[in-house]
Amino acid sequence: MSNNPSSKVELTNRNYLAEAKMRNHFAVIDEPLDKGGDDNGPTPVEYLLTAIGGCVSITLRMYAERKGWNLGKIAVNVTQKQELTPNGIKKSLIEEISFEKEVTEEQRAKLLEIAAKCPVAKMVKEATEIDSKITS
Repeated sequence: MSNNPSSKVELTNRNYLAEAKMRNHFAVIDEPLDKGGDDNGPTPVEYLLTAIGGCVSITLRMYAERKGWNLGKIAVNVTQKQELTPNGIKKSLIEEISFEKEVTEEQRAKLLEIAAKCPVAKMVKEATEIDSKITS
């Protein structure tokens, strides 16, 4: 079995309801009612934002544990922002990170630097190449 992370997604015949399998875990994906879905689960964008927030928080916890820092609970709120520009709509992500315990200014600066090293956020920032092919 490969060590490369993977996800298999199958779109059902119910509007936009999709079922995903990752290792031994399952998730549903859907669109909200106003987009033609049945709102049975998060949207693909919401899963992407969740993946970034989860990765950032885990990356920060791993770093803090190595440093012996007790941050308490780590909360990462990731939001997609859209703004109209002369060249069209510009999309960006806003990441708001908070800690249950107090952190010094020095720790805060280092933690921000480490947050940027989260593998999922790096995939998005660096526009990871996707090699698409139809297999059947």
